[in-house]
Amino acid sequence: MFGKNKDYRKLDFLVVGVQKSGTSALDYYLRQHPEIGMAKKKEVHFFDDDNNFKKPLYIYSDYHKQFDFSSGKKVYGEVTPSYIYIEPCCRRIWEYNKRIKIIAILRNPVERAFSHWNMQLDRGVETESFFFSIKNEMNRLKKSLPLQNKEFSYVDRGLYAGQIRRYLRFFTDHQLMFVKYEDFQENQEENLNRIFKFLGVNEKLFSYKKEIIHFRDYSHTIALEERNFLNDVFYNDIKEVERLLNWNCKDWY
Repeated sequence: MFGKNKDYRKLDFLVVGVQKSGTSALDYYLRQHPEIGMAKKKEVHFFDDDNNFKKPLYIYSDYHKQFDFSSGKKVYGEVTPSYIYIEPCCRRIWEYNKRIKIIAILRNPVERAFSHWNMQLDRGVETESFFFSIKNEMNRLKKSLPLQNKEFSYVDRGLYAGQIRRYLRFFTDHQLMFVKYEDFQENQEENLNRIFKFLGVNEKLFSYKKEIIHFRDYSHTIALEERNFLNDVFYNDIKEVERLLNWNCKDWY
């Protein structure tokens, strides 16, 4: 149990999102670096599980069992993409370690939404068409209130500006790293070196070899009508992302 009078080994970083944006690939590469200790599995889902935070004093011992702190790695962390989306996570992470470093990969929200829908369709969770799902998303999400809907939030997860602002309120700029998915895909080695520097590990100890992680062919393709609908939905939010991160996201709209 965390207390005010005793020091505990805490995680040094988290990859918080976003879903369907190359976090599995990043998790794979982070595990290859000899100075980085990762969780026993990808997506521990500790900070987005309300059951872990029902008592006044949170118990982190079960969470820390996911990590081998005796291995003597320089930094430790884990990857759970929903941490950026589920609202209470940010404060919970800050309360856990105010000095922690945060990484988020952001993908074109139209492509992210379509990939999310395809995943849910393949899993048998989704039975509706993509166009129906995005046009009727608000009604579906309301059924989960006051909780957020993790299954059908194709559009909502792609409204990045509010999620970014939430983390900007809790953490300083030097603790936050936002990576553009498209840049990560095109210049993977360069971006990995940037991430290693951000984490404070020696990028020269990592030998890059490109790997294809979780590639799947979609059984459906996105229609022009669906793309145009989402471009209109996301336009203003993307412009705000550009302002917040000083990015050029013209390839997103």
